[in-house]
Amino acid sequence: MNKESLREYFKSNPAIKRLVDFLIMNQLETRPRWYVRLLAPLYQKRGKNSKIYSSVRMDTPPYRHFSLGKRSIIESYSCINNAVGDVTIGDNVRVGLHATIIGPVSIGNHVIIAQNVTISALNHNFGKTDKYIDAQGITTRNITIGDDVWIGANAVILSGVKIGSHSVVAAGAVVTKDVPEGMLAAGVPAEIKRSIK
Repeated sequence: MNKESLREYFKSNPAIKRLVDFLIMNQLETRPRWYVRLLAPLYQKRGKNSKIYSSVRMDTPPYRHFSLGKRSIIESYSCINNAVGDVTIGDNVRVGLHATIIGPVSIGNHVIIAQNVTISALNHNFGKTDKYIDAQGITTRNITIGDDVWIGANAVILSGVKIGSHSVVAAGAVVTKDVPEGMLAAGVPAEIKRSIK
């Protein structure tokens, strides 16, 4: 049984899905249970000479894809979360100190992600005033970051954004719209400032 048919099975059997989710994820901490985290080296894909520092919080349950390319590094105190969508990180990528990546996110090759960057494809629903926000569920929209991109310190990349190859996102920018290839984006919200070609 492949992953997609397994997902369909769980969708059509919500009681079984809740049980499996309970066994895999700590519901209060919203992270994989300790015994699942022990098995992470068996289901995480890590390329040759890649490194994830021991202080990184890897919230990567086995029912979603996580891969880290060759010679890529995730620095200390970062958080990687693929619980609601796959996270794919290419070759020769550096994820800086205290970065947060919440899937679904796809990052190309030769990307520099500076300190305290947040890349989150997850949004909380909030449209119903008769329900608490934490009871309204979530939505996700893929984030795609091309090759040879530099994302400056404290930048925020929001759901649904595509950042083209050979682009730069300035420090502190909040990116809510796509950044075309070869451009510099800066500001809150981020705007295209100029070509860097």
